[in-house]
Amino acid sequence: MPSSATPPVITTDKLTKRFGHFVAASELTFQVAKGEIFGFLGANGAGKTTAMRMLCGLLKPSSGKATIAGFDVYTQTEKIKRRIGYMSQKFSLYDNLTVSENIRFYGGIYGMNTAAIRTKTAELLEELQLEKEAKTLVSDLPLGWKQKLAFSVSIVHNPDIVFLDEPTGGVDPVTRRQFWDLIYHAADRGVTIFVTTHYMDEAEYCNRVSIMVDGVIAALDSPTRLKQQFGLDNMEDVFYELARNAKRKAD
Repeated sequence: MPSSATPPVITTDKLTKRFGHFVAASELTFQVAKGEIFGFLGANGAGKTTAMRMLCGLLKPSSGKATIAGFDVYTQTEKIKRRIGYMSQKFSLYDNLTVSENIRFYGGIYGMNTAAIRTKTAELLEELQLEKEAKTLVSDLPLGWKQKLAFSVSIVHNPDIVFLDEPTGGVDPVTRRQFWDLIYHAADRGVTIFVTTHYMDEAEYCNRVSIMVDGVIAALDSPTRLKQQFGLDNMEDVFYELARNAKRKAD
């Protein structure tokens, strides 16, 4: 578990988002430490997508407070976007670009200079053992390689935080475990990991887990303590215990 001596990288205080009379996320209050792997779980409709969009500076909150990497979610969204990385299961890479072109493209998007992009491209190709595939179109890569490349590209600019939105969907268990090795490596370097997942075994890999139900945080603690609290053997049972009475059906 990361040290609590350093200031938290994510802080929220009663963060709320309303759409008319509908409260999508209600009074979310939590902190995430530097280098922490923080699992953000919830069934469809729980409000986790809305919450993540607020934290990324993409959606203005209705009320409450939040700072991301020290920047305010109301007034400093552009600074937030420069200090975070983001990876989604649905879209993270351009299939019609080669492996090296994707790395260079995202390096430019994140504001890296030409020399830094060149150096980082060579480093990533070697680290991922993709030197021979540097000129291969991403569309021709196996899914597991795509996922690992997408994660590496999301942190190519050394962000304070990376938001991972169901990053391992559709990949086999071995590839998923290899992907989590990359996550651990990044966290060891001080990158804060904020991850949503539908795989409850992955919740066990997190330092702490938050479980949202109908727009509120129903539980937040380490996987070990949550299992002890509910008297259950695994996180899947904890999740179902909390989510089975949820009323919402879609985010």
